[in-house]
Parts: sequence; C-alpha cells; structure tokens
Amino acid sequence: MTDEPDDHDHEFSAGQGLEEDYEEFTLDPPELNADPSAVDPVDTRVITDALDRRNIADDQVDVEQLLDVGLSYMGINRFEEATGTFERAAMYASEDSLDAQEAWVNKGVAHAELEEYDEAIGAYEEALRIDDDSEHAATAETNLAYALWEFGRHEEALEHAERAVEIDPRFAQAWYNRGFFLLERGLAEDAVTAFNNAIRLGHRNADVLEEKARALEETGEHDEAEEVAEEAEQLRQERERELVEEHGGGGPVTDRESGGAAGGARGTDPGRGGGRGSGLDGNAGGGLGGGLDDVLGGNAGDGVDGDSGDGSDGFDSERGGR
Repeated sequence: MTDEPDDHDHEFSAGQGLEEDYEEFTLDPPELNADPSAVDPVDTRVITDALDRRNIADDQVDVEQLLDVGLSYMGINRFEEATGTFERAAMYASEDSLDAQEAWVNKGVAHAELEEYDEAIGAYEEALRIDDDSEHAATAETNLAYALWEFGRHEEALEHAERAVEIDPRFAQAWYNRGFFLLERGLAEDAVTAFNNAIRLGHRNADVLEEKARALEETGEHDEAEEVAEEAEQLRQERERELVEEHGGGGPVTDRESGGAAGGARGTDPGRGGGRGSGLDGNAGGGLGGGLDDVLGGNAGDGVDGDSGDGSDGFDSERGGR
C-alpha cells in the first residue's frame, strides 16, 4: 500500500539563507601540532595530552588537587592510574616548581610499586634535575637509591643513599636505606651506625631491627644480635595482632600490611611534601618488601646521639664506608 499524494503542496519557509561570509563547519577531528616521528605509536595518551593542552589552560588546573588524586589512587593500589595523574600534575605545574618536583617523586614511587624501575629512575632523576637541594631532594635521592638497587645498579645506589643523608641528616628512613646498602657492601660496622641513627630518629620497626641484627652478626656481636632479633620478632607479632584487630579478625593479613619480608630494598610510600604526608616505611600499605625504605618529603624528628666530628650535629660517627 502506498501513501496517497497530498492534495496540498507543503509550503516551505522562505528564509534569508546564510550570509556570504559564513564559515562552513566540519566533523573532521582537529589537527594537532605533533611531530609523528616523535610519537611512540603505542602511546595511547599522546592525543589526550595534546587535547588537554589545547582545551585547558594551565591556570585552570588545580595541581594540588591532582596530586591528592594521585595519592588517593596509590592508597587503593591503582598505581597505573596514579602514574598518569602525577604525570599530568607535573605537566600543569609551573615549570621547575616544587609542585612539579613533588609530582615527579610521587610518579617514581608509583612506577616502583609496579616494579617499573627504569621509569622510576627517570622520574626521580627529573625531580633532582629541578632542584637537588630542596625539601623533596632527600626523598628523591633515597627513592632513586632504592630503584637503582632493584635495577641492578648497586654501586650507584649507595652513592645516592649517602647523598640523601647529606641533604637531610635527620631523615630516618634514608639512614635505614644507607645502612642496608653498607651492609650489602660488607661494611657491617658502618651499617650498625646507620641503623642506630634511623632508630634514634624514630624509625623503629621489625625490618630495621632485623637488618641491625644481621649487621651485628657480621661484626661478631652475636649476643646483641640475638637480643635485637628477638625484639624484631616481638614487634612483628605485635604488628600482626594489631592488623588482625583492625580487620575485625576476618581475612588474612598480607605481607604489605605486615611490613613485608626482611631483606632487600623497599620503596617509600607516596606523600605530600612539607610535612603534609608520610614517607614510605613499608607498613600498612607502604612498602614494597623488607629492606630499604623509599620516602617523600618531611623531616624526621630529633634524637640521634653522638658527634660525627664532620659537621653533622648529633649523629654517631661514621667509620668509613665512602
């Protein structure tokens, strides 16, 4: 069946049409000023990044908020998303600013959590390029030491661990990392000193004590080593009981929550600089496994005894190791 023709012709409106200078529109995508030879074909973010710059002015982006979003991703173990968020924070931060440096350090921590140590090294090095003596520099140095160690560049790792405590001599976790590297190099006496400094500065947990016990064994202090090892085990058991209570008695406690196994380097928890966040210590979602700590920002407390005689006030003297 076909429609019968309408008895009346349809009357169209008689408009004025388009002006002569009307600019035609197109549905084609915008052309981006990007050099194809400089773009990795597997980098799916390049278009997004280019459009971000094209459509969003730098002064419209809250870099502080982006950093907090990245930390939130880290808190729920979504490290891939965290790396992207920190990268954008660095992109929108003022060039070579502390915010940019903070973003690069946290990006490195996120990569380390993914065991992407090459990318972590690059992020920490970029942070140090911005400023190698800022409030974030010691954190970047000790984190870089950790990533280098995991990447097999052990000699460089010790150099950066020592640089971290030179920048901030009251950085407890940096002393712990330095002690670990010294012990791995066979400098057990110097390692004991470093661990003592870390403990006096408030970084006292099972991992630190276990490493100190190992160093004491190497120096022949077997009785003291046994006492320290027993204390470490007691602290570990107490920590596990606390976690069981926090979980309400349900579900297993993971290595990450209990602080991880002893031995080996550890990355620090991400945090905000200037005392706004915590450094990484491997506890309650912080560490990558026993051994070294990675940290971001914040100064450690007082409490290291002794005079090194080399201008570093309040620390045990170092006996070589450089």
